[in-house]
Amino acid sequence: MGRGSSGLRPAPATPRSALMQRVDRLWRELAKFGAVGGAGLLVNLLVFNLVRHVTDLQVVRASVIATVVAIVFNYIGFRYFTYRDRDKSGRTKELTLFLLFSVVGLVIENGVLYLATYGFGWDSPLQSNVFKFLGIAVATLFRFWSYRTWVFRALPVRGAVADAESILEAESARSRSRAFR
Repeated sequence: MGRGSSGLRPAPATPRSALMQRVDRLWRELAKFGAVGGAGLLVNLLVFNLVRHVTDLQVVRASVIATVVAIVFNYIGFRYFTYRDRDKSGRTKELTLFLLFSVVGLVIENGVLYLATYGFGWDSPLQSNVFKFLGIAVATLFRFWSYRTWVFRALPVRGAVADAESILEAESARSRSRAFR
């Protein structure tokens, strides 16, 4: 078990390779989060502009509707694509936390638009889209942190076991190198 085609055991994982694995996992997670978030951004902006052109709703109200549609879209994408390997045992808690943090993101996102529109009077269609996008960008930083930290939590056993194994392998390698001195 664990032997390659040459019959030799692979070199034990070093703390550096464990760090690289964690960095690699984080980059993959960021890429998946970005893919879902990018699609959600398009949904958000399309619904926002559609509502603005089809109805007489005020800018921020149209934005809130678009954000809610994007939140539903994003939950499905995050649960079944980005974080599909995460703990699924507490769906009610997960959904509650997702909605709570999404509402905070909604306030951040639409607060930027509200400030630009009503605080500075920047309410042309172009300005509204620019500040809608800026609000989404600021809220996305908060959402990434909160979703990965509180909502879609990593299964603790898998990460703990991998970390423990890499530490044990590194210690074992050090012990073997001391024995041959």
